[in-house]
Amino acid sequence: MKKAVFLDRDGTISHEVGYIDRIDKFSLYPFTPEALRIFKDLGYLLIVVTNQSGIARGFFTEELLKKVHEKMLNDLEREGVSIDAVFYCPHHPSVNGRCRCRKPETGMIDEAAERFGIDTKRSIVIGDKWSDVELGKRVGAFTIQVLTGYGRGEFLRGEVKKNPPHMLAKNLLHAALKVKNFLFFN
Repeated sequence: MKKAVFLDRDGTISHEVGYIDRIDKFSLYPFTPEALRIFKDLGYLLIVVTNQSGIARGFFTEELLKKVHEKMLNDLEREGVSIDAVFYCPHHPSVNGRCRCRKPETGMIDEAAERFGIDTKRSIVIGDKWSDVELGKRVGAFTIQVLTGYGRGEFLRGEVKKNPPHMLAKNLLHAALKVKNFLFFN
């Protein structure tokens, strides 16, 4: 079975700017391509799992979201990195009720694991929020919370202590370098 790094989008691989209702609001962190290359070199599939409740709330359309993801994929490909898949949850509980895909529910990872033959217990979930950490724990993955996006605020407010990740990292590149240096991941 394969292993994967499941990546949150906003605040983890790209700048957290609130709802991306225009394509020009989306931009990758400058360290993202190098970090993703490290994970690829270690044999991980790269899969983005992102909550996008702005669709349900009417802040942007699914068509715009697809264009943003196309920009993300193209920007990364120009840097020599390919993402294996992107999964998103367009729901919000106040609009759609509960769903299986909104993090920390496991629907997006369940679908990816089935599609790609991924062993989630050999995988990593990386994100900036407690919901990313909780998602990783629910699927038995190693969890890393980055201190970019909402991560730093959650850390300073002590929220990380309530649901601690297996590892904290200042950003995605720091996380990749830490993983690279720990032989038990290989």
